[in-house]
Amino acid sequence: MSIHVPDYSKCQILVVGDVMLDRYWTGDTSRISPEAPVPVVHVQDLQDRAGGAANVALNIAALNANVKLMGIVGKDDAASKLSQILSDGNIESSLLGMEQCSTITKLRVLSRHQQLMRLDFENDSLIIGGEALATNAIKMLEGANVVVLSDYAKGSLMHCLSIINAARKANKPVVVDPKGNDFDKYRGATLLTPNLGEFELVVGKCESDETLVSRAKNLVEQLDLNALLITRSEKGMVLIEKGQQAYFLPTQARDVFDVTGAGDTVVGVLAASMAAGESLRNSALLANMAAGIAVSKLGAQSVSIAELKYGLELNAPVDNGVVDEDKLETFVAKCKAEQQTVVFTNGCFDLLHQGHIAYLEEAAQLGDRLIVAVNDDASVAKLKGDHRPVNPLADRMAMLAALRCVDWVVAFSEDTPERLISRLLPNVLVKGGDYNPDDIAGAQAVKENGGSVKVLSFIEGYSTSGLIERIKALD
Repeated sequence: MSIHVPDYSKCQILVVGDVMLDRYWTGDTSRISPEAPVPVVHVQDLQDRAGGAANVALNIAALNANVKLMGIVGKDDAASKLSQILSDGNIESSLLGMEQCSTITKLRVLSRHQQLMRLDFENDSLIIGGEALATNAIKMLEGANVVVLSDYAKGSLMHCLSIINAARKANKPVVVDPKGNDFDKYRGATLLTPNLGEFELVVGKCESDETLVSRAKNLVEQLDLNALLITRSEKGMVLIEKGQQAYFLPTQARDVFDVTGAGDTVVGVLAASMAAGESLRNSALLANMAAGIAVSKLGAQSVSIAELKYGLELNAPVDNGVVDEDKLETFVAKCKAEQQTVVFTNGCFDLLHQGHIAYLEEAAQLGDRLIVAVNDDASVAKLKGDHRPVNPLADRMAMLAALRCVDWVVAFSEDTPERLISRLLPNVLVKGGDYNPDDIAGAQAVKENGGSVKVLSFIEGYSTSGLIERIKALD
């Protein structure tokens, strides 16, 4: 599957939902309070960030997409601060300010990159403005490529079904980040993105992947959805599309510091990618990549296009076949990082025969990946004489690359591949014939790096020189 970071600059996304202000108080802890058995935090840094649906909007804006945010706030200082953050983030906001409401605020106290406490300031008054918010959102559908409903069960989306129905009538895809134990209020949406806990709250405990997929498919049919994307923490995600096989995506997280806002990142990147014309699968892949980046940061922070592109490069599939040295070095590094054993061998491989194939298959059994380095035409002539090679370099490399036991084929021009071996430092260096392992070119570099050197025997009766002589005899 081809995957790339699309151009989001022409996308128009409408985000509607529970907006909130996230506050972070950070400082050192060096003692326990004499008043109670709790740590004393010497607060040295205060930060305010957009949270909830507002964080979804920030994630979308970080991709250079155009986003309009609609939600309910109070007429208070928190609302003013949130509006300023959104304006600084190039987000067009249309927040419904109500006297009866207070802006939802979550205060987190942190020390040494750990969250010690969270204090929530909220009430149930947002329900009052739910109908007005839905009415206003429906008026804004025309300019949107995709609609996002970010539900934190605070009351803003009490009338979300009317938004979904209107969007569906206008052929606008609707992505919903759901909450609660009843998803019927999201009937007719394009895509729901519950986490595993939210999904099981609706369908029951799923003891196996088979059960999860079966119940997810049933839910897609029952609610007339196009798809479900279920996030599963360290297990990654699974995409269930109507009429398609389940698509499992392993987690891309390397170091997890904070999962705060990761769900918002998933929804934001997913919706923006859909708006940019990507398929659901490609959009899910990009969202999964973004989630892995997001949890490596502290607090709810957006993922940039540059980070997304870099993440794709790190996780790009390792292609087999004929490669140059630079690309091969990158592939080898990736394989080593994944604890794969890389095997290296070399030769002229002028006329490919059964002896070569048996040798290469045996070499491949020594590890996970096999590199075959091939002498270029000039070095073959220097080793074998001016009448060789019979087959030019490109042909020899193509035939080797076609063997299923061979992962990569690379050329070298020197008499021996010692320089190349010292650059790649394979885990296992293999040579065929009657050699002392210590005398094999590159053996010292491999051993000093903790690798091993193996000598394999050729099958009797097979050689390129012998084949050439037999062909001459036919004349």
